[in-house]
Amino acid sequence: MNLDFGLPIGGGWVRTADTTDVIFPYDGSRVAAAPLGTPAHAATAVEEALAVAPAMAALPSHARRAALTSAHDALRDEREEFERLLVLETGKPLVDCRVEVDRTLLTLTTAAEEVARLHGETVPLDLLPSGEGLIGFWTRRPIGVVVGITGFNYPLLLAAHKIAPALAAGCPVIVKPAPATPLATLALVRLLRAADALPPAAVQLVTGDIEVGRTLVEDRRIGAVSFTGSAAAGHAVARSAAPTKVLLELGSNAALVVAADADLPAAADAVVRGGYYASGQACISVQRVLVEEPVAEEFLSLLADRVKRVAVGDPRLPGTRVAPLIDQAAVDRVLSWIAASGAEVVTGGHRDGRAVAPTVLAGVPDGAAAWDEEIFGPVVCVRRVPGLDAAFTAVNNSRYGLHAAVFTRSLATAFTAIERIEAGGVVVNDVPGFRADNMPYGGVKDSGTGREGPRFAIEELTVPRMAIIRP
Repeated sequence: MNLDFGLPIGGGWVRTADTTDVIFPYDGSRVAAAPLGTPAHAATAVEEALAVAPAMAALPSHARRAALTSAHDALRDEREEFERLLVLETGKPLVDCRVEVDRTLLTLTTAAEEVARLHGETVPLDLLPSGEGLIGFWTRRPIGVVVGITGFNYPLLLAAHKIAPALAAGCPVIVKPAPATPLATLALVRLLRAADALPPAAVQLVTGDIEVGRTLVEDRRIGAVSFTGSAAAGHAVARSAAPTKVLLELGSNAALVVAADADLPAAADAVVRGGYYASGQACISVQRVLVEEPVAEEFLSLLADRVKRVAVGDPRLPGTRVAPLIDQAAVDRVLSWIAASGAEVVTGGHRDGRAVAPTVLAGVPDGAAAWDEEIFGPVVCVRRVPGLDAAFTAVNNSRYGLHAAVFTRSLATAFTAIERIEAGGVVVNDVPGFRADNMPYGGVKDSGTGREGPRFAIEELTVPRMAIIRP
């Protein structure tokens, strides 16, 4: 894959004076030199997006759908190259990068389908006597220029969730990828800009530091900012962007409740599957596990036995499930949180080469960062609880609320969980990390505002325009 093409700004590709090395986390080797943008590049991109906004708003539905379909087909044809690139720039295991490409393809095709469903309704205006004889209807109109800022852990998928709904809605979009992982997003933008159906400046990308981000989000002419990343960074973006509309997909410390009547082997399998995928670098990976006391000992034994068999190593190998985190600073932070937790280390808790060994902690108290905050590493914390009421209280005793899960054979328990747990999604008998890319996805509390999933993001990126006609 040719990655030497500069920044897609305006109608062309702009060479930058500086570059930054993208590093393979597994061995620290250099993957490529990525173009490094500046605030001036960001300012130019905003002007170009504003200039093309009227043309994008007027673009017919068939053209918007064709552009997304074309990008989908091109990505499908190049999927193996994208998978290899994702492994190299993120360090995620190959199995997770294959899933990321699958989900990106679904996001593009779902957004293309939603173009046909972007419509309004008539309104009976004669509910008041003054409205007699009036005809009323509303349509959805593009919100304007969209700025999408993405995290490092799923760079291709997160970019697709910013770009595809914006284009489907008729909005030009400027995407800013995470500094450590810009390559797959650049390659995706290349595919989108190759579609003849779009004006070239409809999709732009700017890399760079926090000043580049400020240039993008602080411009009052921007219609909406869509951000995925940590809570602290998201709050800073929201403050900088105000009063512009901001959509925030932030972090979590996802909980999984194991009821006494649960299928314990299935629950243990789920914690392994949901706690260590992407090396734990996922905002809805299992972090907190609350187990009813009568089955806690058996569950912990089943879990420890399974975790010890999780394969750690080279992310390029199909059998690897845990690999080094994005950089060694992340490894150091995770290990420091483990050490400071005061908990029993059931298994793991140490370095395995450049990685953190898959870890299970027991008895992590409130107040420990490993329990309270998003650890973003291959660490699962298990706590015994006297009953389900205590479990659901503990799940909600968090500043986060993205996804949570419960394992139970009881329909009553399942519905109680759905009613009581304060989260954007509640999963029964599967991992909290389950996300279908066509469903509404987002959180409450410090886990964010707004919803993703093409249909729901398109609603966020359009505004109703009311038409009132007296014939």
